[in-house]
Amino acid sequence: MTAPPLSRKHVFLRALPIMGANIASPLVGLVDLAVIGRTADTQAIAAVALGGLVFNVFFWSVAFLRMGATALTAQADGREDEGEVRAVLWRAGLVGVAIGLVLLLAQWPLKAGAFALFDSPDDVETLGRAYVDARLWGAPAAFAGFAVYGWLIGLGLTGRALILQAVLNITNAGLSVLFVLGFDMGVAGVGAASAAAQWLHLLAAGGLIVMILRNRGAAPASALFDGAAIRRLLSVNRDIFLRTMALLAGFTWFNIASLREGADVLAGNAILMQYISICAFFLDAFAHVTEAETGRAAGAKDWKRLLRAFRLTSELALGFSIALSLGFLLLGDQFIMMMTTDEATRATARSFLIWCALTPLLGMPSWQLDGLMIGATRGPLMRNAMIAALVIYLALDAVLRPAFGAHGLWLAFLAYYVARAGTLMVGWPGLKRSFMT
Repeated sequence: MTAPPLSRKHVFLRALPIMGANIASPLVGLVDLAVIGRTADTQAIAAVALGGLVFNVFFWSVAFLRMGATALTAQADGREDEGEVRAVLWRAGLVGVAIGLVLLLAQWPLKAGAFALFDSPDDVETLGRAYVDARLWGAPAAFAGFAVYGWLIGLGLTGRALILQAVLNITNAGLSVLFVLGFDMGVAGVGAASAAAQWLHLLAAGGLIVMILRNRGAAPASALFDGAAIRRLLSVNRDIFLRTMALLAGFTWFNIASLREGADVLAGNAILMQYISICAFFLDAFAHVTEAETGRAAGAKDWKRLLRAFRLTSELALGFSIALSLGFLLLGDQFIMMMTTDEATRATARSFLIWCALTPLLGMPSWQLDGLMIGATRGPLMRNAMIAALVIYLALDAVLRPAFGAHGLWLAFLAYYVARAGTLMVGWPGLKRSFMT
C-alpha cells in the first residue's frame, strides 16, 4: 500500500480522531461513577473510584502493547510487507489475551498489592474489590484491544480507532444502566458492565478488522510463530514496559513530594495535574501520529521521510503546546475555580499556575521524541533515557525542594521533561546511522 504524501493537513487529520478518542476514554469511568451515584451511597461511589484507580494500575502496566503494535505495524507497512502487517496484529493480540489470562490467574496477590497502594476504609475496599473482581474478566479483551488500537494507528486508520472507542463508551453506558438500575447489581454490576463492554468492543473490532483486510487485498499472513519476529515483539514490549514503569515512578514521586510539602500543596497540585492530563489528550495525538509516520519511514529506510514526518508533526504539536500554555495563563484561574470550591486549594493552585502553564511547552519535545523513538523501535534507548531522566529528576528534587519549597518541586518536575527530551536526543546520531546501513 503506497503511503499518502505527508502534509500538515494530513498530519492534523490523522491526529484529530486520536484527540477525540483520548478525550472519550475517561468517559467510561465517568459513566460508572454517574450510574452508581444515582443509586448508592458515598461508600459505593468511593469504591467505584478506588476500583478504577486499582484497575488503572493494571492498565498502565500493559500500555506497551499499543505502542509496540503501532511501531511494528507502521514499519511493516513502510516496507510494504503486507503479510507481516497482518501477523503483527495477531501476535500482539495473542500477547494481550495471554497477559489478560495471566492477570486472571494471578489476580489475588496482584489485587492485594494494588489495594495496598491506597489507604482506604475497610468497607470501601470491600466494595472496591467487588468492582475489580467483576471488571477483571474483561482484561483479556481489553488488552487485545490495545493491540488493535495500536495496529490501527500504525496503519494511519485513526478514524476507525475513534469509532471503536465510541462503541466501547456507548456499550459500557448501556450495560451499566442495565446491570445497576435494571438488575440491581450495585458496584459489582458496574464492573461487570465494563468487562462485558470490553468483549463486545473486541467483537466489533474483529468485524472492523475483517473489512480493513478485505480492502487491503488478499495476502497471507507471515508465519505467526516466527521465532525472530516474536523475539523482536517481546523485546520491544519489554523495553517500553520498563520505560513506562520509570515514567510512572516519576509522576508517583511528584505526588509523594507534594504530600510532603503539605496537604494543601497536594490538593492544589492535584487540580493542576488535571490540566496537564487534558494537555496530554491533544499533544499525545501528535506523538501517536509521529509513531506511525516515523515507523513507516523506518520500515522503508527513508531518512528524509522520517525527518519530514518528525518536523511536520512537531510543528503542529508546538502550535498546540503554545496555545495550551497561553490558554492556561489567561484562563487558568477560571479552570481552578471550576475544579474546586475550597479557597485554600484554589490559592495554592494559583501560586503554581505559571509552572503548570509552562508544562505543555517544555514537555512537547519529550512527547514528540518519545513518538519518534517508539516508531523507530529504539527500545533500549527509550528505557535507558527514561531511567536516566528519572535519576536526574530525583537528584534535582533533592536539591531544589529544600531550597525553594513547593516551587522547587515544580522546577524539578519541569526539568524532568527537559531531561527526558535531552536523554532521548543522545540517541539521534545512532538513529541516523541505522538508516545509512
